Amino acid sequence: MENSFQMVAKTYQGLEDILLEELIALGAKNAELGKRMVTFEGDLEVMYKANLCCRTALRILKPIVKFTADDPDELYDAVREYEWEKFLGPDSTFAIDSTVNSSEFTHSKYVTYRVKDGIVDYFNDKYGRRPSIRLNGADVMLNVHIFENRVTISLDSSGEPLSHRGYRTEQTEAPISEVLAAGIILKSGWRGDCDFADPMCGSGTFLVEAALIAANINPGIYRKSFAFERWPDFDKELFEQLYNDDSNERDFAYKIYGGDIDPEAVAIAKRNVRNAHLEEMIEISCKSVTDWTDNSPEGVLVSNPPYGERLRPDDIQNLYREIGATLKKYFKGWHAWILGAKSEHFAAIGLKPSVRIPILNGSIECMLQEYVLFDGSYNDFRAEGGSVGREERQEDKGPRKVRHITDDEWRKETRKFGSGRRSDRNGRRPEQRPGSSDRDRRGGKYASGADKYEDKESRGERRREERGDKRGERRFERRDDRKNDRKRDDRREGKGFNKGSRDAGARKPVKKEAYTVADKSPRLPAEGEIRFSEMRMRSRKGGWKRHEESSDANAD
Repeated sequence: MENSFQMVAKTYQGLEDILLEELIALGAKNAELGKRMVTFEGDLEVMYKANLCCRTALRILKPIVKFTADDPDELYDAVREYEWEKFLGPDSTFAIDSTVNSSEFTHSKYVTYRVKDGIVDYFNDKYGRRPSIRLNGADVMLNVHIFENRVTISLDSSGEPLSHRGYRTEQTEAPISEVLAAGIILKSGWRGDCDFADPMCGSGTFLVEAALIAANINPGIYRKSFAFERWPDFDKELFEQLYNDDSNERDFAYKIYGGDIDPEAVAIAKRNVRNAHLEEMIEISCKSVTDWTDNSPEGVLVSNPPYGERLRPDDIQNLYREIGATLKKYFKGWHAWILGAKSEHFAAIGLKPSVRIPILNGSIECMLQEYVLFDGSYNDFRAEGGSVGREERQEDKGPRKVRHITDDEWRKETRKFGSGRRSDRNGRRPEQRPGSSDRDRRGGKYASGADKYEDKESRGERRREERGDKRGERRFERRDDRKNDRKRDDRREGKGFNKGSRDAGARKPVKKEAYTVADKSPRLPAEGEIRFSEMRMRSRKGGWKRHEESSDANAD
């Protein structure tokens, strides 16, 4: 694959295996599992596809530099030495998101500040002006990841998290993430080959994600933009070709059913389904979970009942008992997947799970459990050849352990990104410095220009002396034009206040007239006002155009 580069796809804990399969299907090479991520290689087309098509990815990152830093000062120095013109200009805007897992770097915001300082000082030194920080809609979004002393800085190609699909313009309280919902459906094995149901649908997230999976519609087509569209090497023609390609979409021969006891939730879910143009595939009704009595002979049910953490029904134990009774009596022949947070809630369901998968829903540790529903006793079910056990799917041991790369492997990684042989301030390579040896490469440090081994405190003091132009040698000169300088000098000499004059008659209240501050904010003339609809999508050829034409015909 020509022009291939390394990328990292971020995801939720428990969905790494699903994301790996998605990326391989899109043409990614050398894909490897990590903790809440998958590393892979590909070209621009693979990166565009990963953003458009991956259902379980949160972000697609492109690493640009890797190095080792033992403290915030070394982090700052390394960032300041990097050639940022490749991605930024002095008139650009940028944003930084930091993730830290280190004993040396304990605060992600401080890491963000130090990286920002290094970038800003680089441009100030070279151009006399600097790019600006912009929290939303920045030209370049940077991601900083630190594990112990290993630092990786990446370009964020996605911008807003990929879980922000664009169709969910309204939501109920405590909605599930679109990425997590899609991952749970994919873990269930459902691909649109039977009916699907969510009797507690809330905002309708499971319903829409199930429809996208069944029809094989790319989830990224609803988004207004991606961060890579602002990059200098953005290939607009290639992206538009991938965006408008609906050749892999397919027909869905079954039905997706949703419901909720809350009329407001049902109304919100219907509007979100309408935003996604999936009304023909999804049917939503307002009813309790106990009213699901007429169902097809087989199907897959996926639901996320309240945990009692953010939503608190009057009797949550009774709710789970009703779920279990309804599943047992009215969903025979189905496979039910329930996401919950507490063992006592699952116990109230009263059914034996066949699969238990740990899932992290935000900050809440949850368990996804499957129930194989059958008629009659378990012994009769087994005698007929049925089974609830799936040894190959048992995943209740928790997330798999991830192997961290060795120091030698990390050094090779840094050299790939051109940072394994950084020069010091005197222009010397590490192996050219006095005292450089295997000990130095393992973490020991030697003072510049000497063979003496120095510890961390001594090294920090030496480096502060080297930066005397910024710190130790900085002096402030008194300005002759500064107001009230005489008063400040008097206070230093003890002449500031005449305590003897502070009697009852010495101070008289002074009346000041109140005044109103004029409103000087910019005003937009009435004829220049623009009103936006609830949701706007890019123009897309094919299916959406046909849908709009059919809608107009029905309206006539």
